[in-house]
Amino acid sequence: MSLPSLTVSTQWVLHLLTLLLLPPLIPGLINKVKAVMAGRSGPPVLQLYYDLAKLARKQAVFSRTTTWVFLAGPVGTVAAGLVAGLLVPFGHTGTPLSFEGDVILFAYLFGLARFLTVLSALDTGSSFEGMGAAREVAFSALAEPALFLGFAALAKASSSLSLSTMLLGSGLGSGRMAGPLILVLVGWAIVFLAENARIPVDDPNTHLELTMIHEVMILDHSGPELAVMQYAAGLKMTIYAGLIAALLNPFDVATAPLAAVPAALLIMALVAVAVGCVESLTARLRMRLVPRYLMLASLLAALCLGSAGWLVRSL
Repeated sequence: MSLPSLTVSTQWVLHLLTLLLLPPLIPGLINKVKAVMAGRSGPPVLQLYYDLAKLARKQAVFSRTTTWVFLAGPVGTVAAGLVAGLLVPFGHTGTPLSFEGDVILFAYLFGLARFLTVLSALDTGSSFEGMGAAREVAFSALAEPALFLGFAALAKASSSLSLSTMLLGSGLGSGRMAGPLILVLVGWAIVFLAENARIPVDDPNTHLELTMIHEVMILDHSGPELAVMQYAAGLKMTIYAGLIAALLNPFDVATAPLAAVPAALLIMALVAVAVGCVESLTARLRMRLVPRYLMLASLLAALCLGSAGWLVRSL
């Protein structure tokens, strides 16, 4: 007996609901896990939803040195993140946007979001925010090669440059490619922590300007603008968790539609739990050690690319 399949419209609705509603939940899960690991009750898992609603009702305060660039930063960051999220197959569902070469668009959309965030920080004229922007750009230049090399390995294995095709056919249980894909998974886990300013690269709870990276760039944002920036951070975290879930998801929506989507959401929740455990058990690296940490991710992805090429030639 054949299993019921999800229509294209249903897949798109599930995709959009995941993309729009899930971002505040991932940071909430991380904070809850950290609180439990520390022996505290901690804030509710849905706390960020309440915070965003409160910030949206507040009046924003702007520095006299800021221009329209300061306002364009949050809006452009969220817009770029939403478009990038339309390319990621959450739960192996069909994506609203998919074409050959969209993986390049995906990577550069996040580059555009980072560029707009940095411009927004620099527009304030604050030396502290400029310091954080410089660190953000420097560390991203070391993290992006790992992301691109992982994509290159998946493209080599799937013979496609479409993100949907690359991820849909790359389950970790797929025979000889399982070993190389584990290297991609570990490399992307490091990229997840770096791109989302989590420990051991950055501490999202710190208030020491000399060590802050992402949080220092949004110090001058308030009210709705701060809510948009916090939502954008959760959106980015959700999309990267979706990439990892696509690698780990053993189900396909074509054969097991009722299991593929819940499995993906469960894996994304487990990614948040894992991040919370990492932040509870490890400390922030010294700034001079962060480049070595990010180079490790690139090395793992490069090894995967070489292994994938050898396996494809040997088949």
